[in-house]
Amino acid sequence: MLDTLLPLLLLAALVLAVVGMVRRALLWRAGQASSVDLMGGLLSMPRRYLVDLHHIVGRDKKMSNTHVATAGGFVLSILLIMAVHLLGVHNQLLGWALLAATSVMFAGALFVAARRITPPSRLSKGAWMRLPKSLMVFAASFFMVTLPVAGVLPAQTGGWVLALVLTLGIMWGLGEMLFGMGWGGPMKHAFAGALHLAWHRRAERFGGGRSTGLKAIDLTASKLGVESASDFKWNQLLGFDACVQCGRCEAMCPAYAAGQPLNPKKLIQDMVVAFAGGTDEQYAGSPYPGIDVGSAKGGVHQPIVDGVLSAETLWSCTTCRACVEECPMMIEHVDAIVDMRRYLTLERGNTPNKGAEVLDNLIATDNPNGLNPGNRMNWAADQDLSLMSDVKEADVLFWVSDGAFDMRSQRILRSFVSVLKAAHVDFAVLGNEERDSGDVARRLGDEATFQTLAKRNIATLKQYRFKTIVTTDPHAFHCLKNEYPELDASVDYTVMHHTTFINQLVQQGKIILSAFKGGTVTYHDPCYLGRYNGEYDSPRELLSAMGIQLIEMERSGFRSRCCGGGGGAPITDIPGEHRIADMRTADITETGAELVAVGCQQCTAMLEGVVGPRAEVKDIAELVADAISMPALTSPKGEAA
Repeated sequence: MLDTLLPLLLLAALVLAVVGMVRRALLWRAGQASSVDLMGGLLSMPRRYLVDLHHIVGRDKKMSNTHVATAGGFVLSILLIMAVHLLGVHNQLLGWALLAATSVMFAGALFVAARRITPPSRLSKGAWMRLPKSLMVFAASFFMVTLPVAGVLPAQTGGWVLALVLTLGIMWGLGEMLFGMGWGGPMKHAFAGALHLAWHRRAERFGGGRSTGLKAIDLTASKLGVESASDFKWNQLLGFDACVQCGRCEAMCPAYAAGQPLNPKKLIQDMVVAFAGGTDEQYAGSPYPGIDVGSAKGGVHQPIVDGVLSAETLWSCTTCRACVEECPMMIEHVDAIVDMRRYLTLERGNTPNKGAEVLDNLIATDNPNGLNPGNRMNWAADQDLSLMSDVKEADVLFWVSDGAFDMRSQRILRSFVSVLKAAHVDFAVLGNEERDSGDVARRLGDEATFQTLAKRNIATLKQYRFKTIVTTDPHAFHCLKNEYPELDASVDYTVMHHTTFINQLVQQGKIILSAFKGGTVTYHDPCYLGRYNGEYDSPRELLSAMGIQLIEMERSGFRSRCCGGGGGAPITDIPGEHRIADMRTADITETGAELVAVGCQQCTAMLEGVVGPRAEVKDIAELVADAISMPALTSPKGEAA
């Protein structure tokens, strides 16, 4: 009976799966056009899955091995099942291969099941609790029906009871594993995830690349930003469906930890509701803090804000990219958030708290605080700095950024200038010709102001000749390096963060550092230096050159906790249960360090703004300036400094 029924079951499951997949693809196609290499992406997908994706999954070795066994066993099993049980190729060797594949899959499913006995709070429950059982039933059922093919048991072994049990097991397994891929269920992530990797919006991320700059939008378009799901690119909608609801993003999100109304995992699931329609009643994970599940209602052409989520959810994000860095499916949460912010800011003018004031200041004065732009060089009145407008050419252009208007940041700028002078670097500044990089405007969704500032800065830069731009501000560093080139293809300059540049000076012997005489030290990785630009080593090498043995925080490197200063978060100021800067200070306190070294003016401001006992905060430029051994330096002509 089963021999006759099994091919019919497989064929029916395949047909229904294909119908469901086509239906799902039509939902994605409701999004906007996006240029992708369809065939090239499909050909690249196996490597992206086996290498790029597993570099991220591999951070948890146990789950990585589990995933290899379960997913690899399933893929091999389904191919062999189609050959053996659908096409009827009853070859003993194929039978043994299928037994091995289902055994590997079953072993992997056992580890998945063990993980689900007491699952971490970040994991979604509901249908996801059923998945390991379905995996085991699928593997066990096909293992048993394949035993006669492999010659282990004679054909027609067992009676109608066993045949009925196996039939029910196969129907359960096929229903979850194939039917569920297209029609909904935990396995939807496998189908959507594979295509997401093939047609990812940021193909540059694969093969060891990095792509973190926000993508520009056409300011002449009829609608600016994303109002409804149909305004997203079609492959963004595809990416939302790839979510495996593991909650790694949730565990890393500083806004969620602070009790603000944002959970990146829930946001991605809400985006699925937005384009697929319905409600979030079936969502079985952690909600947005303070907001109950069940209130989200969506439709592909319905407004997202006040439909599936509140505006406060979007404004809670610090754009730190911790969610993106951690996501094992390489989903781009920050892109989606900023796309929706753009609509709120550009079309509705709804930027909360001081947002509108800051954007007005940027338009009127080229700086977010509305200060007189003619005072940009006041901090350097006694520094005798060369202006590019005078010298026209220099080896290094020092991009001062808006720290020029802040007294605490001015100390960092002065320290860096002293380092440059000690190393006899040929450098100059733009002075009052420099304008805000546009970082804050862009993160707040004001693409128009960003592009205006960026294009004016680019025009200024083109007037002069220099080899390298160096800045102490990771946010300006990121904009200049990763976002300006998209606006002008002729932009061709090297941009460096000051920690990288100083580290090169030390390695070249242009400055010699004496031993640090302070207490214990830890280092805070700025988001826009680390996760956005991959610079983790230079700051640590510099500190090591001063004889400092760092006490690393538990959240450091690519898992560093945000200080709360990025993405315009201090400007929108969405309330939560805690302040993110307070949580980061608690991380520092746990190390017992007396001093925290930083490499970002915004991080300095956020950490020094914490009330109560805390470690001293110093920029690495300040530490280096204090440690320079002046007698060891020589001038370019070999004379004593």
